[in-house]
Amino acid sequence: MSQTPSEEQLRALKGEKIPVKDLLALFGTRVRSDQAVLFITQTLKDAGLSTVPYFANCNGRADVHIVPLESVVASEKESEDDQEEDEETDGLTPGALPPHSFRIGDLPAASGGVDCVPSNAQVTTATYLMRTKNYSQVPVIDGRTTLHGVVTWSSVAKMYETNGAITLVNALVDDPPIAGPRQDFFSLLPIISEYGYVLVRDNSGQFTGIVTGADITERFDATAWPFFVVGEIEFRLRKCLGAALDPDNIRAVQPKNKKTGQITDLMFNGYVKLLDGDQQNPAFCPLADQNWQALGWTGVDRIQFVHQLDRVRAVRNMIAHFDPEPLSKRLSDELRQFVGLLRQLA
Repeated sequence: MSQTPSEEQLRALKGEKIPVKDLLALFGTRVRSDQAVLFITQTLKDAGLSTVPYFANCNGRADVHIVPLESVVASEKESEDDQEEDEETDGLTPGALPPHSFRIGDLPAASGGVDCVPSNAQVTTATYLMRTKNYSQVPVIDGRTTLHGVVTWSSVAKMYETNGAITLVNALVDDPPIAGPRQDFFSLLPIISEYGYVLVRDNSGQFTGIVTGADITERFDATAWPFFVVGEIEFRLRKCLGAALDPDNIRAVQPKNKKTGQITDLMFNGYVKLLDGDQQNPAFCPLADQNWQALGWTGVDRIQFVHQLDRVRAVRNMIAHFDPEPLSKRLSDELRQFVGLLRQLA
């Protein structure tokens, strides 16, 4: 998020009715992406606030009331059957998976613009740009649509090896790989692996970006890392909880059709129910107290632990929805902190 209002600013809105777009603007965004919704919801919650109707799924042109968090109970309370269904899916509602394959245009580099040189430039102009910006290639483009080729370190070396005239034409790869933004990302991986890059050109013929192997590595790190960390968190949670808790207490939070008493049959929503002593369903609270005592984590603040666990649950649901935006630094740091704590405890 580009900005975060203070708790004082948010509390000053309590009881007010404001347009959804104004609420989003307070947080520096105009869209209700999964990551933005998660962040805004939690920030409001930390300030003891919520909205009616819920800003995330109401009409984008609607107004919402900023209300005390404790007042939002009956309207949001799920039926027992719905809770069991949520436990089974844990956030993966119908339509949550991507509606189309991952496209090359989904990478930021595909629309981030192209540093290039014109066809009348000197070879040294291209190589200077490559040196100063640590590029492995520079396209030669006149205007925004006329591509003459691409200068690469390999093509420059070949020019010198063959004793050719030192001209831009002789330093070109004249048949570089080009893709449209809607082309399937995975089908282009062999091409990017072979050439090291692919130029992206939109339907108007303009070159909008260049995707390199480095961009793919960066994207993999940003996208895959959270899956592995959340997986490790779940493994360590199951190791701790499964060894310490009574199977009957585990059955208490399981849906009717899956009362196995096995910790491996729970998801993050169930882990929260096992430990949260201040949850909406009062029947679970005494059991949660027993569970926490059974863990024996006397040096761990329970409220903070459960709060972080609930945040991990929300992040898990967000990445399970294949949010196209990488996790923010704040959310990534929260995952690192929590997995670090569990490594000490487990």
